[in-house]
Parts: sequence; C-alpha cells; structure tokens
Amino acid sequence: MKQQLLNRLLRYTQIHTTSDPKSQNVPSSPQQWDLLHLLKDEVSQMGLTEIYLDPNGYLFATLPANTDKKTPVLGLIAHVDTSPDFSGENVKPQVIERYEGGDILLKGSGDRLSPQDFPNLNKLVGDTLVTTDGTTLLGADDKSGIAIILSAIEYLQANPQISHGKIRVGFTTDEEIGRGADHFDVKAFGADVAFTLDGGPLGELQYENFNADAAVVTFFGRSVHPGTAKGKMINALERACEFQNRLPPHLTPATSEHREGFIMMHDIEGGVDKAEVRYILRSFEREELATFGKMLTDTMAEMQKIYGENCGKVEIIEQYRNMREVLDGYPYLIEIAEKVMREQGIDPNLEPIRGGTDGSRLSFMGLPCPNLFTGGENFHGRFEFISVDTMEKAATVVVGIATGFTEYQF
Repeated sequence: MKQQLLNRLLRYTQIHTTSDPKSQNVPSSPQQWDLLHLLKDEVSQMGLTEIYLDPNGYLFATLPANTDKKTPVLGLIAHVDTSPDFSGENVKPQVIERYEGGDILLKGSGDRLSPQDFPNLNKLVGDTLVTTDGTTLLGADDKSGIAIILSAIEYLQANPQISHGKIRVGFTTDEEIGRGADHFDVKAFGADVAFTLDGGPLGELQYENFNADAAVVTFFGRSVHPGTAKGKMINALERACEFQNRLPPHLTPATSEHREGFIMMHDIEGGVDKAEVRYILRSFEREELATFGKMLTDTMAEMQKIYGENCGKVEIIEQYRNMREVLDGYPYLIEIAEKVMREQGIDPNLEPIRGGTDGSRLSFMGLPCPNLFTGGENFHGRFEFISVDTMEKAATVVVGIATGFTEYQF
C-alpha cells in the first residue's frame, strides 16, 4: 500500500488546484476541476458505484457493503484545493527514501528543512518523506487525505474477507477559503456519519475545533492634498492603526497556544479616505468568542466618542462553530477510532484543532464528522512535508474503523 500512496500523492500534488478567495465562482478556481475529473475516472476504474460529480464540484462515490449486518453508513471526506497563502503551481516534490535525520536541502530555493526548526522530523528517521523543493507548498493538505481514502478503499476491495458496511467517499473544493461545505448536499451524500482525512502528525484524532468569527472594521477619512491638509485631512489608515493599538496586545496567535483564543489582524486595505481592517476571532468557547467581538465594538465606541459616530463601523461575521457540540452526541465515533489506533500501536492525540475543517461545518449540517491524521506537517508553505509511512498508518486506521463499525454494538 505504501507505494500506491506515494504514487497517488506525487500524481495529485503536481496538479495545480489553488483556491481563489477573490472569486465568486464555484469552485473558486477552474483548475480544481482538473483533479476532480481525474478522481472521477479513478473511482470509476476502481469499480466504485453511485459516482456523481455535481455542478459545484463535489465528487461522491460508494463502496457497497460486503456484510448483511446493519451499520451506519460511513463517509470519508477530503478536499482537492490547496491554500492560496503560498504558491501551489508547478509543485516539484522531493522524495527522501529512508530519511537518515539531519537537514534536508530544498533544491529549488536552497532552503533547508531542519530538525532544529521542526523537531518532529526527529521522530521520522527511517521513513519515506516527501517535501517541497522550497519554491511552492506541497499540497499534502489535503491531497494526502485523498490518497489515503482511495488506497484504503482499494485495500478493502482486495481483501473481501474484511467485513465493512456501506462507505461513501466525498471529495470537496474550496476548503482552504472556508467554502468547502457551502454547497455540500448532506442528503445526497447519504452517509450517517463521516471522518475528514485532513489532520497532521501521527495519532491526531480531533473532534473539537475553534469557534470562529470574522470581523471587518471600516474607517472613514477625508482625503485632501497633503500640501494644504492642515485641519482638513482625516487619515483613515492612521485611525485603523490607532484602533489596533487600543486592543489588548496579548490576545494574538503569536502569544497563544493550546486552548487559548486570539484576535488576529489578518489584513488591511485602503487609503486616506477609507480603510478596512479584517480580523479573525478564535476561541474554543462561544462566550469568549462573543467577548472578543465585544472588544472590537467597544473599541470602536471609544473612538466614536472622540471622532464622532461616523468615523467607523464594525461588522462581525459568523464563520464556524466548535463541532464538539455535535460530536458529544456520537461518542462511538471517537471510541471506535481510539480503539483502532491503540490496537495498531498508535497513541491517539485528542488535541483540539486550532482552526477548522469542513467537518466542523458539516457536523452542524447534520453529518457528524471528526478529523483524522494524514502525516503532513507545516502546511501552507515551502517547508511542508509528509511521511508516507504515516500515511500508510492512516490508511490502516481507516480500514480498521470500517471494520469497527461492523463489530460495534449500536
């Protein structure tokens, strides 16, 4: 299975599928269709059934049950797009067989992937690693998830003595720009529960994620020629800077970890006459998230007292919520996955996701959906890498979960 996983990963990562947050199309970038059509052909050649690629770019397929035992229909989900945070075009993956430790030269840029900077590499000595060449991201997020799902399905097909219920496969688009579940038809997918294969290092089993809001803070100024601006100009950019400096300096991603939330200035755009600052707000608790939003509105209120009500405004936009609120009602999903991992000598890591996945939104749409590891690390940048050995372990966990559904007393 390891060679199949490697071959798939290399093939998929070289297809450019970067999503586009500025586009209103679905999918947001036309190149995502290239991988979707390839995958449709692949699942057809594998003999899967009920194959459907819908107009929004969601690809569904079925591995029929090989047992008469009634089990929940299991879904397996991954996304085809890669992050727009870093170039995903002309990816040139490097394969390091039996990694010996130490620095890895990224030949395209001259950078080095070093255990000094990324200590988890020390745990992967002897593994087959795939890295970037230093000029692009790799795209293991989440093309590794696709490879793991299809290789696990292929393994089940080749070993009919392994009992499993009906399995639905789903590949989505635009996850990296927060739109992966926008048009997902839960009823058409037809699974009772699912797992996303979109996690990181060995053992990750995630059923909790940030609550997330976005905020757009707009400032209105007055543009006047700087040579005659005294007493006339109002600089919206300066007021945006003042607003940021009024916020608590300790509530940032750079100063938080584990279960700590944050307020992050994500980007700023505009000029003297008008400026917009976009923030992301993150917390594992809804109450704290609401407090973060109130910090922004209170800060604007303070500035309005000084500069007038029309100096600016704050808009809070809900993004996604903590899937634990849903998954606490489906404890068997975590019980089965934990049991399978331990039986395979893997220590489950139930650290919450300091982010979100399609699964967080799908859970609230009626498809309970925790997240499993893939083996990738340093996503969204030139130092991204993945262990193919860990991918193989993820595939065996998927197989074990499918079997576990037939053994569990529902």
